[in-house]
Order: sequence, then structure tokens, then C-alpha cells
Amino acid sequence: MRTRRAVVRAGMAASLGMVLALSACGQNSAGGGEQAGGSGQAAGGIKVGVILPETDTSARWEGFDKPMLDKAMRAQGLDPDIQNAQGDEQKFSTLADGMISSGVKALVIASISGDGGSSVAAKAKAQGIPVIDYDRLNLGGTSDYYVSFDNEKVGALQGQGLVQGVGNKPGAQIIQIEGAPTDNNATLYTNGQLSVLQPKYDSGAYKLVQNQAIDKWDNQVAGTTFEQILTGNGGKVDGVAVANDGMAGSVVTVLTKYGLNGKVPVTGQDATADGLAAILRGDMYMTVFKPIQEEADAAAKLAGALAKGDTAGADAVATQTVDDPKGNRKVKSVLLQPQLITKDNVKTVTDAGYIKASEICTGANAATCGQLGIK
Repeated sequence: MRTRRAVVRAGMAASLGMVLALSACGQNSAGGGEQAGGSGQAAGGIKVGVILPETDTSARWEGFDKPMLDKAMRAQGLDPDIQNAQGDEQKFSTLADGMISSGVKALVIASISGDGGSSVAAKAKAQGIPVIDYDRLNLGGTSDYYVSFDNEKVGALQGQGLVQGVGNKPGAQIIQIEGAPTDNNATLYTNGQLSVLQPKYDSGAYKLVQNQAIDKWDNQVAGTTFEQILTGNGGKVDGVAVANDGMAGSVVTVLTKYGLNGKVPVTGQDATADGLAAILRGDMYMTVFKPIQEEADAAAKLAGALAKGDTAGADAVATQTVDDPKGNRKVKSVLLQPQLITKDNVKTVTDAGYIKASEICTGANAATCGQLGIK
């Protein structure tokens, strides 16, 4: 088994207060599902609960995760009740209470915050219901399993992409716009970025202007914050490491205002339609593609095994571990591999069926898509 560190050293964690993701950044529609009775067995299979976090900052949860989880779980003989907390911690808790009361045999949670997710996991555990942390690990929690992408690798790809875009410009000035400090993934993305960028900062090859976490991954706040940092630095910036596509879009809007779009490499994550279109235009340099179907399939296999009481089967799926130093434990995990996407391989995402060419090949991008074979 392979062990991954789930946090950075205390100093960096304190400085933040890591991201589809895709992770993440629309196809936003309200989540929903009928509550079943208390038997834990519905006409379509064994009852399991899934709670997704929100729809405001990322299109992935409703546009991709929800339908993919539903299909994958039904293929495992499960009857999934998939709800979305819409960014509301109280609603997240209330949805969990309802699912626990309805007799679900497993609970899958993509938490808004680590504390909220840990609280829900503890309530489920008290009722003998196994819990899977989906996409985001709840530090200090009690969830039995964790399914996500290798989130430090996501950040490392962002750092690698930024270096590719910036090149060897002496003293290149870099601004980092990171995700919510309450989201452990945001910390991991930053870790990964710094594994590439910190040596550049230490040697003086690059200069870190500021590294700023954005509460709730708020796209508007990200844009406002970036503009304040940019103007405070005399309008100078040579590269922007941004944790996801949604916030990257806000950064591009600010760069456009100052006539810098297309001149300053910007990173992202989640390979959204807006992000890919910006890459084709040259306004963003790269994004990170996380094939969410793989994540949904892994979560469904785990939930299927756990709902049937097959711990050995679940362990056969989760063959890796991550450290939870807050909880002084190792969590059995599935860590999937993300992919770096630049203009040259945007076709990877469209060929996989996650984004349609018609969504990104409009206007001036049509000619670029033709040159890249995107159709």
C-alpha cells in the first residue's frame, strides 16, 4: 500500500488559515431524491445516502458527480439518495439526519467543511452506518474510507504548468490564489504547488508576491482579492497559480481589465467548459482534468461492499492510505491520478466525453479547435 501525506507542515497550514475539480469549476441544478422508509432496502436496491456540498462555485457536483454516482451505484445494486447541501452547513447536517433515520446502509459525504463532515460521520458511526469521505478528507473524523484524486499531485501539476507557462524569466512575480482554508484539499493543492514553486522562490528565480486562501472558494471574492494584490504590487505579475477554474475565470477578468490577459499564465483545475475555452483563447495556460467517472465508480464499489457488510471487499478496493494527523490515524483510500491539460491536449477531455466540442469551440475558438482536431 502507498501512503500519502494529507497535510503540510504547521507553518504553511497556519498561513492558509487545495481544490476539480475539477477540484474544483455551469450545469447547476438542484440536488434531490426521494426519502425511503426505514428498512434500508428500496425497490431499486440497497438504500445508500450521498450528500454533495454545493453548486455555487463549481458545476461539477450537479453536472458530473450526481449523475455519475447515481449510475455507478445502481450498477452495484444500490438505491442512491443523492442530495446537495447548497453550501449550507445546517442543511448538510439535516440531510444526513434524514438519511440516517431512513435506514441507509452506507453514507457518502463530500463535505462543506472538515468539522461539519466529521460531525456527520460521528452520528452515522454511532448508528453503525459506514461512511465514505468523497473527494475531501475530513481531518479528525471517523469515516471508514476516502475516495479522491491524488490532490497533492493536482497541485504539483498546477505548479508544473505554471513553470511551463512562465519559463525562466528572472525574478518572475507569482501570485497564488488558493481554495478555502477549511477544505483539506485546498491545503493539499497548495502543498503540491509549492513542491514545484518553493525551490524557485528559495533560489530567487521566482518571487512570491502573495499566497492568499479564498473563503468558500468564492469566485467573486477571488477576483476582488487578486485585483487588490495586483494593484498593491504596482500592476506587476508574471504568473498566477489559481486552485480551480472558477476562481481562475475571475482572475482572467481582472487581467483583461488591465490588458494582461493572454500575457500572464494562469492555472486552474476541473477542466470545465469555461476553463477549456479560456485555454483555447490563450487566457488560461492550463487546467487539471480529473475523470470524475473514475471517482464515482470507486465510491460506488466501496459503498456497495460496505452496504452489504463486505469489509474485505471494500478493503480490496481501497488499497492505499492517507494520513490524518489530526485524528492520529490512517484512512483506507482510493487515490486516482489527475492529468495536466494545456491547449495541446484539450482534445483529451472532449474525446473522453466530459465536455462537448460545441461548448468550447465557438467564435474565435472554432479555428483553433479545427487545428487541434477537436470536433
